[in-house]
Amino acid sequence: MDAADSAALAAGTAPPAAPPAEEPQGIRHALRAVLAERAGPQENRAATATPQGYDPVLWARMSGTLGIAGLALPEEYGGGGGPAALALVCEEAGRALAPSPLLATAVLAAPLVTALGTPGQRAAILPALADGGLTCALAAPGGSLALALGLTGDNAAEDWSGGGRAGGVQARAAGGGWRLYGEAAQVLDGHSAGLLLVAAHAGGFARSRTLLFLVRADEAERRADGLVRTRRPTLDPTRPQASVQFRDTAAELLGEEPADVLAALAATGRAAAVMLAAEAVGTAREALDRTLAHAAAHERPAGALPAAGHRLADLCVQVEAARSLTYAAAREPGPGPAGGPLALAHALEALRAAAGECVRLPGALGVTGEHEAQPFFRRAASDELLFGPVRRLRARAAEGTGLLGEVAA
Repeated sequence: MDAADSAALAAGTAPPAAPPAEEPQGIRHALRAVLAERAGPQENRAATATPQGYDPVLWARMSGTLGIAGLALPEEYGGGGGPAALALVCEEAGRALAPSPLLATAVLAAPLVTALGTPGQRAAILPALADGGLTCALAAPGGSLALALGLTGDNAAEDWSGGGRAGGVQARAAGGGWRLYGEAAQVLDGHSAGLLLVAAHAGGFARSRTLLFLVRADEAERRADGLVRTRRPTLDPTRPQASVQFRDTAAELLGEEPADVLAALAATGRAAAVMLAAEAVGTAREALDRTLAHAAAHERPAGALPAAGHRLADLCVQVEAARSLTYAAAREPGPGPAGGPLALAHALEALRAAAGECVRLPGALGVTGEHEAQPFFRRAASDELLFGPVRRLRARAAEGTGLLGEVAA
């Protein structure tokens, strides 16, 4: 840390973050302006209290006006921008703690439709995702979205979706189509998404295999087709979740057999880990900036307490290191499981540390009674519960490198 950074800390402000090379700053500035207008703390609380769990006007501007929902999609379907641009958007959304369908739709569902869908399915679904007119949710049974995506273990080695036995979601062929039976919990945006991507076992125990199915939620609910979606209370209200029940519900197979669904889920997980890391880095940076600004406003600059100043300096380094690792993974994703989980582990640790400093520094957010620190704590804890824990992410990354051998496993 140079003299300018030290002076900034002593004055109660964080040194500015160095932008990644060739960063599309136009997207950042436009999105930051929209979020400043419609995603402040009061606006976020109001949005999470709506039936959707987010602000539809904000999402329309983010997706339709700014085009962020299609950043990771092929150009022929209205997309374009690439992983680094999408990571930047996730970082800004994380700064604002903005509730939106971005994670469920653009980060988790869209890549699976792109990878596995038939030409007809891609043509029907992806343009609607790109313009924000359709939102999606990935329903992975078993209570472990991280395992289904291959973030904390090998998704082909464990029976996270039922293994063909009782439990999970089962699929059976019927009348030229498919019917689903079972339940998935912790489905991000599952209560409001117009399209559900459901991981289910088909073929029974002897020929058990995991496939992905499309359930058009609005149509199924209108037909009373055995689909029951229930929004559940969550630790972090900006991450709305639902339990989704299927009782002989009509579904459409995504793509054609044979397809390596588990490999597609793992590839989506590696990319999603980078976007989640970018979001966590943005949240951590905002928590740090608010802590410093609040402490300075209460006449307790960081420089007045050497120990606090040193902690904050270390925290700035930790957040920026996590950010650098995240954008390195976004630019060079690679085929192995190491990059995404490792970036996410570093980012979640940085977020946890930044949220903790909110209450640790005298005069900071958590001890004033204004409760500004709560959203950061909630996001840090919720993300580690959903996509961690950190130790499992690190073990998965080490396993992918092969450097630690049996110790890592």
